[in-house]
Amino acid sequence: ILSKKGVIILPDIYANAGGVTVSYFEWVQNIQGFMWDEEKVNQELKKYMTKAFHNIKNMCQSHDCNLRMGAFTLGVNRVARATILRGWEA
Repeated sequence: ILSKKGVIILPDIYANAGGVTVSYFEWVQNIQGFMWDEEKVNQELKKYMTKAFHNIKNMCQSHDCNLRMGAFTLGVNRVARATILRGWEA
């Protein structure tokens, strides 16, 4: 209903990635023994999430699909590529 009205619906996998990314930032800071201020965290998060959105959007344009399918397709392609690079292909 919302998409038929032109409302952009962000994929759940994309929205969840924001929290996961910030958790990664915290892990890196703990390992390296330093701390970013809130402005730095927000700046880095914006950079990563903007790039991710553009990657999803490009996938959607090249495969003529909605944002959710584009996000899942991008994710599956990345896992498949990593699997092959590690020599785990069937």
